[in-house]
Parts: sequence; C-alpha cells; structure tokens
Amino acid sequence: MSSTTRIAIGLCLAATTALPAAAQTRAEVIHWWTSGGESAAVKELAAAYKAAGGTWVDSAVAGGESARAAAINRIVGGNPSTAAQFNTSKQFHDVIDAGLLNHVDDVAQKNHWDKLLPAPILNSIKVKGHYYAVPVNVHMPAWFWYSKTAFDMAGIKEEPKTAEQLFAALDKLKAAGVVPLAFGGQPWQEKLTFDALLAHLGGADLYLKVYRDRDQKAIQSEAFKQVLLSFKRLKAYVDGGAAGRNWNDATSMVIAGKAGVQIMGDWAKGEFQAARQTAGKEFGCFPGLGPRSPYIIAGDVFVFPKTSDPNAIKAQHLLAATITAPAAQVAFSNRKGSIPIRTDVDASAMDVCAQQGLQVMKDASRHLPNPEMLVSPDIAGVLQDIITKYWNTQQPVDEVVKAIGAAVKG
Repeated sequence: MSSTTRIAIGLCLAATTALPAAAQTRAEVIHWWTSGGESAAVKELAAAYKAAGGTWVDSAVAGGESARAAAINRIVGGNPSTAAQFNTSKQFHDVIDAGLLNHVDDVAQKNHWDKLLPAPILNSIKVKGHYYAVPVNVHMPAWFWYSKTAFDMAGIKEEPKTAEQLFAALDKLKAAGVVPLAFGGQPWQEKLTFDALLAHLGGADLYLKVYRDRDQKAIQSEAFKQVLLSFKRLKAYVDGGAAGRNWNDATSMVIAGKAGVQIMGDWAKGEFQAARQTAGKEFGCFPGLGPRSPYIIAGDVFVFPKTSDPNAIKAQHLLAATITAPAAQVAFSNRKGSIPIRTDVDASAMDVCAQQGLQVMKDASRHLPNPEMLVSPDIAGVLQDIITKYWNTQQPVDEVVKAIGAAVKG
C-alpha cells in the first residue's frame, strides 16, 4: 500500500460509519481471479461455502492492484465487502494498523493454525498476536514450466539443474527455432523473474541478506552483481513481442509449443489445465535448479473488513473455516495451480507438480518468504521500478547495484 493510501485511510477513518446489516452467512468477496483457470478455482471456494451453508456473492475485479484499490475504497467509504483478497505480504498491514479489519482468532485457534501453517505465512497474517487474514493457498512464484514438445525438438533430455545447464537448454531451444523463454514484459513479471534468479542462482542466503537484512555488503557483492547480469542475459532468449504481454498469454506460448520455458508462479498451471494439458505429459515443471533449491512462499489471503454485525462476523468466520478445510484446499489448488496451505491433505488427487511442491513444503529449511513479506509495499514498488528500468535500458549494472542499495534503506 502506498503512503498516499495510508493518508487516505487516516483521513477517512473518522468518517467510517456503521456497517449495513448482512444477511446471515451471506458473504460478498472481492477478488481478482478472472482468467480461465482462476475463475474455475474461485468457483470451488464458492461451492464449498455454499455446501457449508453460506451464500457466496462474487465481486471479481480484474487486476490485483485494481481489486485492492476497490476493497480499500469500500472499506474507508463505510461500505465494505465481507472479505477481500490481498497477497500474502505486508499489503494489508496498514489497514490493520488503521483498525479497519476484524481478526479471526477463534477460527485460527480452533483449527491450530500455529502448528499447521508454514512460518512465512504465519508471519504475514499474524500481527500483534492476532490473525487478521486467512491464507487461501501457497504459490511458488519461481517455477520453471516447459513444453515437452519443444524440449524434444531441441534434444533436451533432462531438466536443467544448474545455471549453466539452464542457459545451455535455452541455447538449444533457440537453435531449434522456438522462442526459448516465454516472457511477459510487464514490471511485475520482470521483477518476478529477477527474484527467481536471485533465489535459484544467488541462493537463499544472498536472497535473505538482500531483502530481509538489507545488507549493503551483500548487495555490493560480486555474487549479487552476477545475478543481475544473468537476469539481463535472459533478454537474448525473449521474442520481440514480449513488451506488455500478459502472463497467461506467455503461458499460452508454452502450451502451443511455440516457446520452450516460462519462469512463472504455479498459477500458470491453471492455464495448462484449462487447455486440457496434463502435468508430466504435455508439459513439465521444476521448482528450481537442483534438489535443494529454495521454495519461495507466496500466495493469497482474504482479509475481513471491520464490522460489529453478528451476521457479518458469522459469515466471515464461516469463510475462514471453509477456505482452510482440507477438501476445499485440494479442490481450489487443483484448479488454481497452487498447493494447499497445509501438508496434511490427501495429495493423491493432485498432479505431479503439486505433489512435488507439497513434498518440498515439508522441508522448512527450503522455505523462503517472498520479497513482499520482507519489505514494505513502498520499497517493493521502488525495487520493481529499478529492475524494470535495468531490463528495458542499457543501464550499467553498477548503477543498478547502487540504486538497489539506496532503495532498501527505505
């Protein structure tokens, strides 16, 4: 959330009026899941909520930034939805600080969230001892997706396990006449790709020193500079139409075999499934380079705008309990491409990529918080601007290092 939004919240807080009475267990939910795979996934949550006795009122707003803005405007205007989607991050912490959210402590304690949820998620949703959001899923934003047809055409026999093998595979794809890297030239996608390289090439220790510790020595290190150079090296494998391309359109290139690889969150899998492709058959996946690669934990949450209406609170608590139930978690993730927030689910109905992700999640030593859990939204925005400028200009890498060092100071 920007500082401008924080000011708006402060100005409008006093004007927030009593909330309208809600019909019993009727829940209006603001979210941004509008692509084919996303829409199919959210219908699973709606069906589970209906089966639990509730009524799901869908308020889809295209685009995460637009949906969050709509939710904030509704909250400060005194006409909030029952729940609203945010990312598993600090995006909603200013709203907590402003006293505009209900907590769901009763549901969390009854269902043992402290023992059930991975630490990065708990650290995001539990603020000052209270649970202010319900996690919906775990997304790992740094997966590699590939076309098996394209790999066969290029003679690639094994999934890359090192940086050298990755670039060798991209060279083979280029020689085979396909677009090596399906890429969407939007700032958030450029930043996501950079973070993937920082985790997988730079390693967990460097990643945490940069984002968590804001260690100037690490940022100025040769290892970090090499990550930046490797990121820029990827541009030679991107086609000329990448600028402004949506992520799902880039995924479609892999689905069609026109491109070899996409580095993208596991939400991309929903698009493969919507195209009736099967993990391990028409497309492959690997969550990083090598068997010990870090697993960046990101995802989505729902927050619950402040209300004292008992029916609205009942609807909020029913949502929190329904969304985190094992069966709903599996059904939603199978459509969305994510994995459940809990590892105690029956994974037999999940595909090979999800099963691989769930297995990795059982090893806490491989967990990495996503950058948005470690820096404020303001700093995250500045870092994204820096990476976008670097990707799209001839800016020297030393200038980028200097800019990142200044940005993380806040």
